[in-house]
Amino acid sequence: MLTLSSTLADKYFQLQEILRGIGRVVIGFSGGVDSTLLLRVALDTLGTEQVLALIGDSDSYPTRELHEAKALADELGAHYRVIQSKELEDERYAANPSNRCYYCKSDLFSRCVAIAREQDFNAVLDGNNADDVGDWRPGQQAARELGVRSPLMEIDMSKAEIRELSHALGLRTWDKPAFACLASRIPYGTAITREKLSAVEEAENYLRDQGFAQVRVRHHGEVARIEVAPALINQLLDGNLRERIVSHLRELGFRYVTLDLQGYRMGSMNEVLTGS
Repeated sequence: MLTLSSTLADKYFQLQEILRGIGRVVIGFSGGVDSTLLLRVALDTLGTEQVLALIGDSDSYPTRELHEAKALADELGAHYRVIQSKELEDERYAANPSNRCYYCKSDLFSRCVAIAREQDFNAVLDGNNADDVGDWRPGQQAARELGVRSPLMEIDMSKAEIRELSHALGLRTWDKPAFACLASRIPYGTAITREKLSAVEEAENYLRDQGFAQVRVRHHGEVARIEVAPALINQLLDGNLRERIVSHLRELGFRYVTLDLQGYRMGSMNEVLTGS
C-alpha cells in the first residue's frame, strides 16, 4: 500500500480512471520525471500489451538521454520504439523563432499519431503537467492540434506531486533534474545547426561527468555561458577544475567560457520574451 496524502491519492485514482477510459495508449516517452511516471501508471493500470512508448531520436536529443530512456523502458517492462524526428530539416524550426517548439512537436507527434493509428491505439499521451499551464510552451499547441492528451495536466498534478508519487512507486527518476532539448541552449533568432547542438551536448556531458547534475551550457556564438546550481558555483571555480573546463570547452570551438552568476534557472533563454 502506498502512503500518500488524500489529495495525491485522489489524483492517482483519477489518473488511473482516465487511462482505463482511453484503453490502448501510445506515450511520448523522454525518460524524464513526468513521462516515466505516466508510463509506469499506464503499464500498471492497462497492462503491457495496451501500452507503447515512443522515444524520439533527433539531433536536439542527447545520446545520453536516449540511452537512459531506453534503459528505463526496459526496466519498466514496456514495449517501445525509437522514432527518428527530423525537425532540423524544417527551415522554420532551424531558423529558431520563439515558437520553435511548435515545429518540433508537430513533427514528432505527427509521427506518433500515425503509429497509433496504424497499430489501433486509441490515443497519444504526453507528460505535460499542471506546472506547464501558462508557461511559454508552443509545443503544447501542436500537441492539441494533433489530439494529443496530457493526463497529468488534466488532473492538475504538479511537478512536486509527480516527484512524490514517483518516489512512492519506487521510480529512480523521482529526483531526476529537469531537462530540455539542446536547442533551448541557443538564443532565439540564432540558427540551429548540428554543429552547435553537438558542441552543447559534449560540453554538458563533460560538466555532468565533473559532478554537475543540473547544468546548462548556453551557446552564444564564440561564448559558452555556463549555468549551474548557485550552491555549486564555488565548486566550479576551483582552480584546477575551472582550468580543465575552460580547456575542454575551447577544444569544442568556444573562444570564451563564462559563468552565469545567477546560476541555473529553467528557461533562461525565455527571459528575452518576458523582459525578466
